[in-house]
Amino acid sequence: MISIHRRVGSSPRWSFACYFAAMLGALLSSALLLTLSGGDAVKAFSSLFIGAFGSEKALLGSLSKATPLLLVGLGTVIAFRAKIWNIGQEGQVFAGAMAAYGASLMVGALPYWMAVGVIALAGLTGGAALGLIAGYLKTRFATSEIISTVMLNYIVIFLLAYLLDGGPWMETGVTVAYHQSPPVDPALTWPVLLGQGVGKLHIGFLFALAASAFCAVLLDRTSLGYEIRAFGSNPTALRFRGTNVRRLLLVVMLLSGALAGLAGAGDLFGTSHRLRAETLLGIGSSGIVVAMVGGLRPTGVMLAALFFGALKSGAIFMRLQSGTPAGLVSAMEGLVLLFFLCAAVATRYQIVRSNVHA
Repeated sequence: MISIHRRVGSSPRWSFACYFAAMLGALLSSALLLTLSGGDAVKAFSSLFIGAFGSEKALLGSLSKATPLLLVGLGTVIAFRAKIWNIGQEGQVFAGAMAAYGASLMVGALPYWMAVGVIALAGLTGGAALGLIAGYLKTRFATSEIISTVMLNYIVIFLLAYLLDGGPWMETGVTVAYHQSPPVDPALTWPVLLGQGVGKLHIGFLFALAASAFCAVLLDRTSLGYEIRAFGSNPTALRFRGTNVRRLLLVVMLLSGALAGLAGAGDLFGTSHRLRAETLLGIGSSGIVVAMVGGLRPTGVMLAALFFGALKSGAIFMRLQSGTPAGLVSAMEGLVLLFFLCAAVATRYQIVRSNVHA
């Protein structure tokens, strides 16, 4: 008889072996996919590595791509560790960027660093507000957060479409109207730490590192972190302990949404400098993948964000050098997620074969 049992005290060697096998499986599957599509897998992977790490500009570009993914991934960790399935990161990224852009139209008279702080705070507030709406719907009407956050994604994206398509934030040319905002005030763009042009690293990277430290301390060293983890394992016991679980759920959704909103603000004022849907699309969904691949732990999310940031950054060079179709990059991301989820299951459970005697 074969049964599945939870492992007791999985060893670090076994965990390393599982994740190493997952990475190897993802690479081999991606190579097979590239070969079947008519490409040269060796040339594609070498081009990907050079485009991601082959120069200082490439490395900074990878770190820049990893920054919003890290912030969204950390927000996902906070929610998912509580088993609150916030799937609204995409809309929360949009809401943060929109709130930050709106704030930038009103802070021109402030000193530079104060203006940057207000814009970052507006981004946090925009994402947090969207998270709180979903949290309120769950606590007040028992609405599934999966449904509410997904529906809020559409509402926010269509609101942005209105604002940029004939709305007050639309950029207009001499004869053409564009689905984007005018460039943000150059005096309000976020400070650049290293590099220039496409390969530049802005202060949002430091925000992301600070957020990583904050989440690590929050989850492992504070009473709130204990309550978040306990809510994910046994909310009934937590309720009998005297914890206000409704308030806790709202706090979790607020923190999760705020980090996603900061990712949107950073992408707008640190990288793209124009508010448009195309540059924000996919950050939220990729951030969820980063959180899952990172094992829902801040340290793991940092490594996963760097990996996926390098994948996104190097994919441009890979397409130019090897002619790899753009859609294969998303397929490769999916393969990595699939293999890492299988590895996560293998580290937690084992197949046990027992003899049953009649």
